[in-house]
Formats: sequence, structure tokens, C-alpha cells
Amino acid sequence: MTRSRHAPRLSSGFSLGGQQAEADPLLEKAFGETNQYKAVSSRDDHRCFIIGRTGSGKSALLRRLEYEYPDHVIRINPEDLSLTYVADLQSVRWLSEHEVHLDPFFVALWKHVLLVEIIKHRYQVDSSAGKQNFLAVLADKLKRDKSQAEALKYLEDFQGKFWCEADERVRQIADRFESQINGAGSFDAKLVKASAGGGITASQASKIEIVNRYQRIVNATQLPRLNQMIKVLDEDILESRQNFTFIIIDDLDQDWVDDSVVNALIRCLFRAVSDLQRVQNLKVLVALRTNIFEALDFGRRTGGQEEKFRALSMRLRWSSADLEAMLDERVRAAAAPRGLEVATVRHLLPSTTRTRGDPLAFILRRTLMRPRDAIAYLNECLEGTEDNPRITWERIRAAESPYSHDRRLALRDEWKPTYPGIDDVLSTFEGRPYKLSRVQMSAALDDIATLAADHAFVGTSWLCRLTAEIWNPEQSVWTDKYKDVIELLFDIGFLGCLVTGGRPVFSYDDPDYLDRPSKLARTTYFVVHPAFRDALDMTTLAGHRRRL
Repeated sequence: MTRSRHAPRLSSGFSLGGQQAEADPLLEKAFGETNQYKAVSSRDDHRCFIIGRTGSGKSALLRRLEYEYPDHVIRINPEDLSLTYVADLQSVRWLSEHEVHLDPFFVALWKHVLLVEIIKHRYQVDSSAGKQNFLAVLADKLKRDKSQAEALKYLEDFQGKFWCEADERVRQIADRFESQINGAGSFDAKLVKASAGGGITASQASKIEIVNRYQRIVNATQLPRLNQMIKVLDEDILESRQNFTFIIIDDLDQDWVDDSVVNALIRCLFRAVSDLQRVQNLKVLVALRTNIFEALDFGRRTGGQEEKFRALSMRLRWSSADLEAMLDERVRAAAAPRGLEVATVRHLLPSTTRTRGDPLAFILRRTLMRPRDAIAYLNECLEGTEDNPRITWERIRAAESPYSHDRRLALRDEWKPTYPGIDDVLSTFEGRPYKLSRVQMSAALDDIATLAADHAFVGTSWLCRLTAEIWNPEQSVWTDKYKDVIELLFDIGFLGCLVTGGRPVFSYDDPDYLDRPSKLARTTYFVVHPAFRDALDMTTLAGHRRRL
């Protein structure tokens, strides 16, 4: 690569933008239209669930869509929907604890929320008279079609509540549901309170009868009128291509999502979105973290519809070429306001040499192949590079330590809601070789298993489940003994599998790699990802501390 003798010098504060979409000043200027974005923005691509790790670009895709089609996008913020209010209702908790299937109610709740948001956006009425006029016109239209009688009743039932905020509507419907439960038949309202306090002493037969009774009540909340309104939505509200509407739902990965009831709410959102696929001029896009998606238990709870939901999902994956193209866009966008003519990220980096190799490849090997990691490493390299024409190899090496420590913290923060105490698990690898034989791996995994006996460890429940076979004295098969913990470390991106003569395989290379038992059986070494080695002060096989 030829460089100018008078290359422009980098100034203080030069960076490649923020690591998070909501705080990224370069997102609008430096967004490259990848195949993933083309799929998201396509009106004919029916994939509507965007699944990816933290930092893989889910929010960036949705924000770009919002920027490009501002008049056709509705953003629904989960925090504005009072989901925790619904999850904490006494009746909902009691029914869930007694295995009453709440999905019919939750699906109806989501359909109502989405339907009302579409109607509000489509007609954009902002006065009381305008609201009543719209409802009167639509009601008159429905009266002429006797098949839409149920839809008309739905409108009449909810017309006074269409225009309040989403959280208020959710609370109203939830309160109505709780009233139905509390006032149903021979239901004794004290039963819920007694059950919550452990006071139920009814026979097993009585419990079954109680559960069946409330299951019938929940099933009745499916609101057949909603299905008629969805038909109206398709034929009378979003009837034209020019009214095509995107709904985007992001930030479903807050700390409360590990709650079982809220997980059920998210699973039912997927079912509601799937049902809305019949509306031709509507596309609902839901972004969700990979680990939450995998925990939604579609197979058991949706009557075997897991395959359908996976077919409607798009998993975000990035190649080295994709990441380089993304970085090129950001370099150009960051350089232009400063009067710098920098065409690619490689113009910021030292030349590739036989002894030191390719600097960009060096950096990307220390990422989990996602944009956030690449931006973070380059920004760390740019710190302290003022008045230099480009980043030096020395600066790339110096940036590795703070970058590695940040990535370890990021991994902890990403997974601690699902696996409390995960950082203690990672700590067991401190000072060990980054490339571990089976014997060395066994020692590390045995140490992990003993964490459950430490009263200060906060993840005893999930760790005991994953290490049960390690403690089983009758288990002599190495792969069966350790596979559950290895799969966890592989899935979160911490550990790769290496067969002698090959290269390590990490979860971003093949997420389903360890689903095939033969792959673990053939693995001869386990490799800690380069992103975390410096933070854990790891060594080579021979015990020497050095970076690779």
C-alpha cells in the first residue's frame, strides 16, 4: 500500500464513534447498507426477529430504519409498556406458579397494544373531535359489513381508551383481567393470598380442578374480536402500499428479562408478531439478545412452533470483510469534518509486514467478530496517537491490555443477568495457559464446580445444574462429565475448541458447533479467546506470559 509522504496527522479526540447505537454520533453518517439491513428494510423479507449478541448491531439496524423512513416507523419502548406491572400482578403470579397457561392472555395483550399504536400512527389525530370523527367514520364503514360485527364491538369497547399512553392501556387491560380472575364463579379472593403465603392445603384433585377453572378463564381472554380487527387492519386501515408501516421493538434485554413471567410475555410477543404477518403492509421488527431468545422455550410452550419462529429470525453475523467495510465507513465519516483525507481504516494502521503480520487481522482476532469490539479496540488505539500520521504497532500492543479488561467486564455484564456470578467462573482461568489440554481443562472445570460450595458465590443454582455430572461418581465419560460447563463457556464466546492440526472454532464461527457430540469428542485443546487473555494474565502452554 502506497502512503503519502505528507500524510495528515491525527488530532486529539479523533475516534470511530460510540460503541452503542443510542450514543453513536457517526451512526447516521457512517452506516453501510449491509445485506442484513437490506433484509430488515425489505417489505418482502418476512424475517422479523433480529437475534444477536450484545454489540452485534441490532439497535443500529433499527435506528437506521427509523432515520430512513421517519414517517413509516413506530418505535415501541418496552419500558413504557408496564410489563413489570403485569408480571407483578398477584393473580398473574399465582396463576403462573400453579402452571395455568397464561399465553392466551399475553398474546391478546400484545395484539391490542400493537393494533392501537398502528391506528394512532396511521390517522395521527391530536384532538378530541378528530378522535371521535375517526372512530365514527371507521365504525360506519364496519356497520356496512355484517361480518365485521365483532370488530365493531371491539371498537366500541375500547374507543375511550385508544388515545391514552401505551402503559396506561396495558394497566387497564391487566386490571380488567385481574378483576375477571378475582370475581370468577366460586373463586375466593383469599385463595390467592393464602397460596402466596403457603396456606393452601387442598387435595391434589382440588388443585387440579382449581387450575382447570382458571385456565378456562384465561383462554376466554383470547378476544376473538381482536382477530376481526386484524382483518380490518389489513383491509381498511393499512390497505394501501403507501401506508406501509414498520413497528420496531428494541431493548427487551433489560435486567428484568430473566423473570419467568416476563420471559413468557416476550415469547407471546413473538406469537403475536407471527400472527400479524397476515397484514400485507405491516412489518413488526423485534430485536433480542441471543441468550434470551434461546431461553424462551418455544418448543414446549407453543405447541411445537419453534421451527416457525426460527424461520422468521435473522441471526446477525459479521465476517472480517464486513467489519473492515464498516470501519472504512466510520473512518471516512470521522475524518471528513477534520479535513483529513483518509479513505480506509488501513490508512490509519501500520503496514503489513512478514514479521509482525497484518495489523487489522491482529485487531479483529481480538474481537468476538462484532462491531462494538472492533470500534472499541480502534478507539483505544487512537488514544494518545495525536500528531501522528497513523497508529503504530507499539500503540496497538499497548491498547490490548485496557481493551482486554474492558471486554472481560463487558462479558460479565452481558451474561450476569442469566448467570449471576459468571465473573467468578472466568476468574478460575487467571494465570492458566490460554491453550488447555484436556487434563488442564479438567482441573479448571473442577475448580469451577467447587464455586457452588462457596457461600459468597451468587450463582449456586445454575452452577449446580451445570456441574451435576462432575459430581456424579458414576460418570466416567469425560465429555458427558464436563460438556454442560464447556458448552456454556463456548456459547458466551469465552472458549474455543481446537482439533490438532486445525484452528480454534468459536461460537461466532459456528454457533451450533457443540450441538454435535462428535465435535466435543474430537476436541484435543480448549482455547480461551484472545480478547480475554491479557485481562486474565494467561500464559502459553510452557508457562510464559506473552501476547499472541
